[in-house]
Amino acid sequence: MEYANVIVDISHEKLDRVFQYRIPEHLKEHLKTGMQVQFPFGNGNRPMKGYVVGFTDTPDYPPEKIKELDRIMEGGVRAESQLIAMAAWMKERYGSTMNQALKTVLPVKQEIAEKKEVRLRLIVSKEQGEALLKDALHKNFRAKARLLAALLDHGGVLDKKEAADRYKVTAPVIRKFEEDGILVQESRIQYRNPFEGHFEQKERTVLLTEEQQAAVDGIFSEYEKGIRKTYLLQGVTGSGKTEVYMELIARITEEGKQAIVLIPEIALTFQTVRRFYERFGDRVSVMHSRLSDGERYDQFVRAREGSIDVMIGPRSALFTPFSQIGLIIIDEEHEGAYKSETVPRYDAREAAVYRASLCGASVILGSATPSVETAFHARNGQYGWYRLDRRIGRAVLPEVSVVDLREELKAGNRSIFSRRLYSAMDDRMKKGQQMMLFLNRRGLSGFVSCRSCGKAIRCPHCDVTLSLHGDGSLKCHYCGYQIRMPKACPTCGSPYISGFRAGTQQIEREVKKYFPKARVLRMDYDTTRTRESYEKILSAFGKGEADVLVGTQMIVKGHDFPNVTLVGVLAADISLYASDYRAAERTFQLLTQAAGRAGRGEQAGEAVIQTYMPEHYSIQAAVKQDYEAFYRQEIAYRNLMGYPPVETMMGIYLSAGDQELLEEKTKALGIFIREMQQQEVLMIGPADAALTRLNDRYRKVIYLKSRQEEKLLLIKNKTEHYLEMDAGWEKIRVQFDMNPFQAY
Repeated sequence: MEYANVIVDISHEKLDRVFQYRIPEHLKEHLKTGMQVQFPFGNGNRPMKGYVVGFTDTPDYPPEKIKELDRIMEGGVRAESQLIAMAAWMKERYGSTMNQALKTVLPVKQEIAEKKEVRLRLIVSKEQGEALLKDALHKNFRAKARLLAALLDHGGVLDKKEAADRYKVTAPVIRKFEEDGILVQESRIQYRNPFEGHFEQKERTVLLTEEQQAAVDGIFSEYEKGIRKTYLLQGVTGSGKTEVYMELIARITEEGKQAIVLIPEIALTFQTVRRFYERFGDRVSVMHSRLSDGERYDQFVRAREGSIDVMIGPRSALFTPFSQIGLIIIDEEHEGAYKSETVPRYDAREAAVYRASLCGASVILGSATPSVETAFHARNGQYGWYRLDRRIGRAVLPEVSVVDLREELKAGNRSIFSRRLYSAMDDRMKKGQQMMLFLNRRGLSGFVSCRSCGKAIRCPHCDVTLSLHGDGSLKCHYCGYQIRMPKACPTCGSPYISGFRAGTQQIEREVKKYFPKARVLRMDYDTTRTRESYEKILSAFGKGEADVLVGTQMIVKGHDFPNVTLVGVLAADISLYASDYRAAERTFQLLTQAAGRAGRGEQAGEAVIQTYMPEHYSIQAAVKQDYEAFYRQEIAYRNLMGYPPVETMMGIYLSAGDQELLEEKTKALGIFIREMQQQEVLMIGPADAALTRLNDRYRKVIYLKSRQEEKLLLIKNKTEHYLEMDAGWEKIRVQFDMNPFQAY
């Protein structure tokens, strides 16, 4: 370690340049990634501050031209040091350039105008002001008189904008008063608050249940002892996980610490922030993609300056520049939204645990249906584990029934609604109760299934469904296995074999057809494109302005509507057909979460699940709300097939505009990996990606599996070096994905 790679002045540079400095002997044992250092910069060797982003023994320039670091800065900006250390970790773990990692964790400074508030303040006594007013009135100086009267009426202080808009006072009048020593203009930065005027803080007393109190006391007692761990908080829907979060945050913030709360969807922001704002007031803020650039930048500044204690938002909120983090909470931790789909393809749960290790914080992963990975770590003792098995108050878990759509077809019912669901909807309409209809759209990318026996066509090698391509072929996106689209079901011989095409708009039309008086709201990608659309739809439904809410998975996550007593799940098994080893897990989670929206108030709830595969273990477990039964079956399947968390899986995704070049280079890479491949590593592919062509780029994929994660990381590092050394790769985009969540 002879040289340090340094970036200069993060807040102003575009992060596209790294400078190299020699490390003096007296700093070599002390210097670490993320530290703030001082060094001579430019022709004049003026002292500059920057951050160390990595080390090397190989100079990029002639060694005699490389300058030496001066010193490590005392204290420094701890939050930014942590984030730079995180970027270095993400680069190594997930495979990316340092620039890509830095731009993920640090907001690039943009030219955003500061929003300023200017106030006019009288600097003469009240008596003098009244005398000046009398004189202005006498001389018929109307503008001067209006301004003096307004200032006196407002206690000597008036907003400049109000002076102009309400009292029609012009700038020359204000300037003249300023020159005469009558008033001064005071300017201060006004931070944009995206929730200003929406909520207000409320005094309230919450009595925790015995289960909630045990979780709070157990986690906080370890925190006070200096024990920092990751905990799974597993609680059935409606069991009060949020109250546990808020009580722990209250205790943490009383000790001068800060908290980050991650939520998976923007759709959850409004309801979540309202509850936290009512508890903690304007010490809470929010960070998400629908904020304006100005709002987002202001929340970043407020966090850095310590004017807020709690940040709420999707995965990017993890990089809030807090310097005193005590707690990181990831709600609905099982959601795929916590995995980035752009480089670096980081998992926010892993990144949260790493950030917590840098700043001495605890992590809470909360879910009614924990990811198999998190449940696995909790069971082997790597994570602490607390359970909330009962709903709050008198609310009970809904009664869940399953309808076999094969039997409906035999009975001549070709409607989207089964007879049982129709009857339940008719009952709720008569009673004036609300209902939610959930279309499970996940996994619709080209699967083929039989409407008679319910079976989908699967890969014999990878046990995932085959994807239908435009040329009529069915392919496995893991290993490349391929067959022609059959004309009849290979299992039962039925001709009713095809894809699934129903959408939320069709369901909305069907509801209005069967229930003309029903007031229907639809929540899907098309109706939630504007910034306020989530809030408007959910707020309207919460106020009882609609009887039926139709939507995709965004309606089943975390929302709390006491008057909803019926949830209908249409085509529950679609997600089972996704060409993905997580298909059963996602199905169980979605169905359990969907059923959990019913009966959250005092009225009993019911969920009707419609499926072609009622016998599948994920659906059976969801009907019984039995996570343990699901986990036992699923972990056995993962163990048998060598899928995470039993083994680590790494995807290598390749794309290029030149199909022949991509074929040639991917084949060569496959040979290179096989030659260096160690024991205990299985390579699958190279194969065509699920989407073989996207935006005029051809796509290939290679998968590697091993029980020893470090062997996959070693292969990643050697592959990166190979790509740098071998000619032609500059025309090919290569991405790495550890434990992929989505088909490529």
